[in-house]
Amino acid sequence: MTVEESGKGRSLKELCCLLGYTRQAYYKSKRRVERRAIDAELMLQEVARIRSTLTHAGVRKLHHLTASFTREHGIEMGRDALCDLLREHSMLVRRRRRKGPRTTYSGFWMKKYPNLTKEFTPERSNQLWVSDITYIRVREGFAYLSLITDAYSRKIVGYHLSKRLTAKGTSAALRMALRNNPDREGLIHHSDRGLQYYSSQYMKLLGHDIRVSMSERSDPLEN
Repeated sequence: MTVEESGKGRSLKELCCLLGYTRQAYYKSKRRVERRAIDAELMLQEVARIRSTLTHAGVRKLHHLTASFTREHGIEMGRDALCDLLREHSMLVRRRRRKGPRTTYSGFWMKKYPNLTKEFTPERSNQLWVSDITYIRVREGFAYLSLITDAYSRKIVGYHLSKRLTAKGTSAALRMALRNNPDREGLIHHSDRGLQYYSSQYMKLLGHDIRVSMSERSDPLEN
């Protein structure tokens, strides 16, 4: 019920005095409420426009993408307020569940090895090995397959199937590759930045004669 509706014949001035407000304060408050409603509607329309192309854009990204829009329209809305607004209108994006288990837990705080594979094309076997982990669905859940592939011949030179995602599986695959390929002068070993490849066991197997190369970002296309 508004102040006007509760008046029942009383003047606005009398009601404002009764509630301890001035008429100027009442109209200012009313304009503030109307302004918030307009701002909210503008933001919802802008979010709908962005979501027409970026379907799964979350609050953090939307807050960044609407920065110029809010400045242009004089809208003051922080990220938490935007989150509350989208929640109120059931416009929050649900997190998508992973369809399979993770195979890489990156060690971004550890030593960074350069990506030696950029603009490098192997001309023979045992110049570049690429190591990776994939998962296989089995009756009990998942098993993890560690692979080492020769980039020139596309031959799998080492592999190991393990129930757990640990360095033991990757090390076993590397041992097989080393055992079957003694001639590996100038070899580059490339992998992502998974913790399995940072383990002391794995690094000891690589030794000093194999150059270590790792993807620079968490980007599967680099591996």
